[in-house]
Amino acid sequence: MEQRTPEEAERVGIVEAILFVTGNAVEKKEICRAMGITEAELEQTLDALESGYDFDRRGLRLLRFGAHVQLATRPDYAPYVEKLLQPVQKQSLSQAVMETLAVIAYKQPVTKAEIEQIRGVKCDYSVQSLVSKGLIEEVGRKEALGRPILYGTTDTFLRHFCLSSLSELPEIDFSALTAKLSAQQGASQEEKQEEHHEEIPDGL
Repeated sequence: MEQRTPEEAERVGIVEAILFVTGNAVEKKEICRAMGITEAELEQTLDALESGYDFDRRGLRLLRFGAHVQLATRPDYAPYVEKLLQPVQKQSLSQAVMETLAVIAYKQPVTKAEIEQIRGVKCDYSVQSLVSKGLIEEVGRKEALGRPILYGTTDTFLRHFCLSSLSELPEIDFSALTAKLSAQQGASQEEKQEEHHEEIPDGL
């Protein structure tokens, strides 16, 4: 028996039920497949669901990030939920990991060597940590000597920072940052050379 395509009035309720039962992020194309509707029809349905949540200031809200959608609680009501559940506080990302993630987000696809060139320090641990958390992933290989891995952000990254797309990232001037790091490294090298000269005994 062929499944009928739901009418427009039903779609909001069906999408809400799907997202509620799954609990996690769901790919839009999977919802379209399950409901037998087009992506354009799904976007209209998501708009209606989202506006309904926002208009009534309900406890749930709709998150859209990349090719995925998910139901989440409204941040305004978080203190009440936390008071009831008393959840264990999540460990935040360290400064080094955040800096590495920022470089990847803005410069992707980018290699580890390119990240280290911008930051001025090694980033093996930070990259591995971000991969394990699902915030970045391998997106290919660069056509260069050794074919180094290229990294990019994931939909989990968008969800983590409540972004719909990378276009919502604030602007940042990496050329100024690179120049500042180069100046700092140059000054550090000069200090080391001065210390070396001072340590040479007289008469040698």
